[in-house]
Amino acid sequence: MTKEAGAATIPGTDFRLDGRVAVVTGASSGMGVTMAETLARAGARVVLAARREDRLAEVAERIEKAGGEAAVVACDVARDDEVDALVGATLARFGPPDVLVANAGFTTVVPAEDQTLDDWRGQIDVNLSGVFLCCQRFGRVMLERGRGSIVNVASVLGLVGSGQIHQAAYAASKGGVVNLTRELAAQWARRGVRVNALAPGWFPTEMTGDMFGDERSLKWMRSRTPMGRGGELEELAGPLLFLASDASTFVTGQILAVDGGWTIV
Repeated sequence: MTKEAGAATIPGTDFRLDGRVAVVTGASSGMGVTMAETLARAGARVVLAARREDRLAEVAERIEKAGGEAAVVACDVARDDEVDALVGATLARFGPPDVLVANAGFTTVVPAEDQTLDDWRGQIDVNLSGVFLCCQRFGRVMLERGRGSIVNVASVLGLVGSGQIHQAAYAASKGGVVNLTRELAAQWARRGVRVNALAPGWFPTEMTGDMFGDERSLKWMRSRTPMGRGGELEELAGPLLFLASDASTFVTGQILAVDGGWTIV
C-alpha cells in the first residue's frame, strides 16, 4: 500500500521503497528471488543479477505480472568487468542505485583436509571478493550522491563454526563478509551510505536442498535451533526491508542474524 500524499511518517518506521532503485545479486534462486520480489513489492524498481539469465527472466516476469518493474543483467560478481557492466546497465535502465543487496554466493561440502585450493579460491572469489567488488562499484555511485543502503548477505557460519557440516571456505568467506561490512560502514557512515548485513540461518534453498530433504539432517538442525525449525524464505522479507529502507536510518555496520536463535546457544 502506497503512502497517501502528504501523510506524515514517523521517523524510523517507513519500510516503503517507492521510486527507488534496488540491485540484487544472486537473484536467480533461493534467497535472492525472495529478496528481489520483496523489494519490488515495497515499490522498488529492481535490477536482477546472476549468471543464469534464463532464471532471472522468470523472476522478472513474475515481478512485472505483479505490477512491479524489473531488469535482468547476466553477471559473474567475481569479474570486475561484469560488475562494472552491471553498474552501467543499472544507470542506463533505472538511474542511480539506492539499494544494493549483495547476495551471490555458493558452497561445497568437503572436509578441510581434502579441500582443493581451486575450490577454496572459487568460493572466496565469489562469496567475499564478489561482495567487495559490488560494494565498491555501487558504493562509488552512492557516495557521489551522498546516500544509499547496502545489505550484504553473510551467514550464521560467518558468526559461528559448525564442525559437522564441512564448509571451511564458505565459513571463512562469510566471516570476511561480516567484517567487511563493518569496515565499509565505518568508512562511509559520514558520507551517507549505510552498510549492514543479514546472517541467515537454515532456509530451504538450492544450497541446503540435501539438508531439508534428509530427515536425519532435519532432526539435527531442529535440535540445535532454539525455535526448533528452519526458516521460511518469507521470513527474510521484514529484516531485509528494515535494513534497506528508511526504517533503519540510524543503523549501520550491524549484522542481523535471522536464524531462529542458532547463534545464541
